[in-house]
Amino acid sequence: MATILGNIQQVRARIARACDDAQRPVQSVTLLCVSKTFGPEAVRAAHAAGERCFGENYVQEALDKIAALGDLREAIEWHLIGPLQSNKTRAVAEQFDWVHSVDRLKIAQRLSEQRPAAAAAAAVPAGQHQRRGEQERPCAGRGAGGGSGGGGAAARAAAWPDGHSRAGG
Repeated sequence: MATILGNIQQVRARIARACDDAQRPVQSVTLLCVSKTFGPEAVRAAHAAGERCFGENYVQEALDKIAALGDLREAIEWHLIGPLQSNKTRAVAEQFDWVHSVDRLKIAQRLSEQRPAAAAAAAVPAGQHQRRGEQERPCAGRGAGGGSGGGGAAARAAAWPDGHSRAGG
């Protein structure tokens, strides 16, 4: 798994150069390692190299991986970056920290309703880090042209389960 460490070091160096060019702190960038199609051993190697955020496209593959890496659960932040069907929202609400692919109000409502009781009651002050067991963070995307291209939500205000209104994107 030495190549994983080498690849991470190369990516981190590119991020550092880009941050330097943009005159922004490197700590303001979060590297999300997309671990889809890689087994638990690759995630474990990336974790050993210092990575903590992992993105998955496929719910079932991710659930198997999360279970296999149970000893690292509190140290890893899991992100669902692929499409989410409404029949899989319960497992996602229980196991993922972030959902980047909320494209319908129905999905957002189901995620909110199916979050474990301890999670639903948790509040995270602005700027503080969230952990599993707290309310997950849904992300609604939209296409660069303002439409819903790429499977994201339309660029319009929507009422979210917490009662706030946000523009999609």
